[in-house]
Amino acid sequence: MFKNKLIALITVTMLLTSLLAIPVSAQSTSELTVIGKLAAVERNIYGASQTGALIDRVNKLEQDIYGQEAHEAVLPRVDKLYAHTFESTEQTPSILTKLNGVEWTLTHRVSNSPIKTRIENLETTMNGSPSTGSMDERLSKLLNLAYTDGRFEVVAAILAKDTLIKIKTLSTLSSKQSRVGDTVALGIAEDVYIGGVLVLPKGASGTGKVVKVDQSKNFGRDAKLEISFDNVRAIDGSTVNTILGEKAKQETKSMAKAAGASVAGMIVLGPVGILGGAFISGKEANIPIGSQLYIQTKDDVEVYGIRVK
Repeated sequence: MFKNKLIALITVTMLLTSLLAIPVSAQSTSELTVIGKLAAVERNIYGASQTGALIDRVNKLEQDIYGQEAHEAVLPRVDKLYAHTFESTEQTPSILTKLNGVEWTLTHRVSNSPIKTRIENLETTMNGSPSTGSMDERLSKLLNLAYTDGRFEVVAAILAKDTLIKIKTLSTLSSKQSRVGDTVALGIAEDVYIGGVLVLPKGASGTGKVVKVDQSKNFGRDAKLEISFDNVRAIDGSTVNTILGEKAKQETKSMAKAAGASVAGMIVLGPVGILGGAFISGKEANIPIGSQLYIQTKDDVEVYGIRVK
């Protein structure tokens, strides 16, 4: 009798679990997606995700970006904000694409501050002080300063696998202080074009991470840092995955040789980026800020660029 009751209880429990699992999972995924999109927009606009009620955060973004609030359900409003900020086509470039295009045209590099700060800085550079109004209106005025009739050509382009990208480190790394898992800030050091279309602008950010740290040891064994170079951002704001492959290693060695230093004495490149030689200080491995090398794209990827040539 007890055994039959136990089996019945287990059966009912499994049935209830199967009935409830899909709705609960779907609801959780939906909430995370909306919050994630909203936070991504806030980080790019303001520099950090905001706090408070969801509707208040959406209202603030719409006021700041469009100059007015929309009168519809929250979910499509968040989707619209996300697409407006990040998603480009040849006919409708995103805020990021427009801002990167303006900043590059006026200064021949892009910066990585929040969108709000970048617009204010460009207005101060061009007009002497920040302007007022919605970000869309203010960006349109900057576009008119940078391009005839405020128009520029956005072009879909294929960034081929193994395209070389010259980068520099934006933080100091050392075997004494760096830890496995630490984020490594990178910056693109030279523009990358595809047939006259700018796809990777100078100044755009990239990221890597420390994957191994070997401390200096006895018997003359020097310390080493092993770093992965994971991605850079294209001019449309999209992420391009990268690696330190053989082609990039050879180009880095050629750059070192052209600089007048012996290759072996200046830089040693391992499977994912063991940097040594000139970066060795005594028995400790040190990579100073501004150190340059080449990496390469991991796969073919479609991006939207700006025709400049």
